[in-house]
Amino acid sequence: MRAIAPRARGIAAALATPLTAFLATLALAGPALAQDAAAAPDTGDTAWMLTSTALVLMMTIPGLALFYSGMVRKKNVLATMMQSFFIAALASVIWMVAGYSLAFGEGGAYVGDLSKVFLSGVAENWSAPFTLGSGDAAVAFTIPETVFVMFQMTFAIITPALVTGAWADRIKFSSLVVFTILWSLLVYSPVAHWVWHPNGWIFGLGALDFAGGTVVHINAGVAGLVGAVMLGKRTGLGTENMAPFNLALAVIGAAMLWVGWFGFNAGSAGGAGGRAGMAMLVTQVAAAGGVLAWVAAEWVIKGKPSVLGAISGAVAGLVAITPAAGFVLPFPALVIGLIAGLSGFWGATALKHWCGYDDSLDAFGVHGICGIVGALLTGIFAYGPLSATPAAPEGIAGSFAQFMLQLYAVAATFVFTAIGTFIILKAIDLVMGLRVSEEEEREGLDVSLHGERLG
Repeated sequence: MRAIAPRARGIAAALATPLTAFLATLALAGPALAQDAAAAPDTGDTAWMLTSTALVLMMTIPGLALFYSGMVRKKNVLATMMQSFFIAALASVIWMVAGYSLAFGEGGAYVGDLSKVFLSGVAENWSAPFTLGSGDAAVAFTIPETVFVMFQMTFAIITPALVTGAWADRIKFSSLVVFTILWSLLVYSPVAHWVWHPNGWIFGLGALDFAGGTVVHINAGVAGLVGAVMLGKRTGLGTENMAPFNLALAVIGAAMLWVGWFGFNAGSAGGAGGRAGMAMLVTQVAAAGGVLAWVAAEWVIKGKPSVLGAISGAVAGLVAITPAAGFVLPFPALVIGLIAGLSGFWGATALKHWCGYDDSLDAFGVHGICGIVGALLTGIFAYGPLSATPAAPEGIAGSFAQFMLQLYAVAATFVFTAIGTFIILKAIDLVMGLRVSEEEEREGLDVSLHGERLG
């Protein structure tokens, strides 16, 4: 979920892979070897990471809460907001108790260990920089681990919250709570370990994911797709009016997502520097390209450009640039955004109608499809000098070999998430059921699940 190493210098030249070398030397200066752990954190890097953390948290509350609730019917607005708000609290505790340890504990290639349960050892080192991993693969930071924990927590929050968009209007709140606990620990944390921990097998493979194309977007999109199929279609779909209650809320939410995404992507540089600046620039360019492409496609095919299409296009572009943000230049970022806008439009319209599943708010159509697009295009457009290190002077440039590594990482995430999500949802369905009754669904989740009305 990040290009993981802020300002590391002097890591041994015998790093295991070019990606390890890159991630170990992301920033351009500053002491960061394990023996320098007693040094004070870099205040500039720390300040930027604190700011980025707040921006990413804003993406879920209130950003995603407004974005999703504005696109459902009036009778489900409060329930939809509740999902994002409650997950922000629940996922925070899960992350503190065990999620962080499973994702960033040393462990092995597939999952972290339990050495950091309840953040053991983190609080004691609150005033010093920290090192992730050990030996040749160690990644050193110039920020305190408490800041890193909190930044990563915001990603662990938004990912299960994104999943709920595919299930809008029909999932039981109690089942969603249990799903969030199990999925965060058994699916999200292992994938995060694969991709972002130096011991992770995808990390060692050399596949690139700067800020969460696989860990966040493909992960959430695929989980949403599996759940949408298992839950079935909304009652009345195709015969009743399913128009959004208030697109103004959705626009406000999308705007907050757009602004918050600068923390998501530029914050994934791990500090304040040139890579963070480039990540911010390409994020803006790709988002703009996504808007233009989606609106243009809609204008040509449907005859009118819609507000819903514009905000969906922005999210599509932002999703696709996420894995590439620290590796590409502005023009490739525009290409990625344009392709994402067209891909998202196809995924949210033609694909789900052809396949017959009800992805209510296009969690898979936008996050899944555009996450895949962005991850694959990273392998084509990666710019070597952006990832150059003393150990790998040429950096990691786009190539057929890199594209295949990206494809392998995408396929592995897709399969693991699909199987894991299916098992979790099937178990919950057998024990307590997944879906509200038809009567509750027709009455609306605000009243039937929470005993409240919007007004």
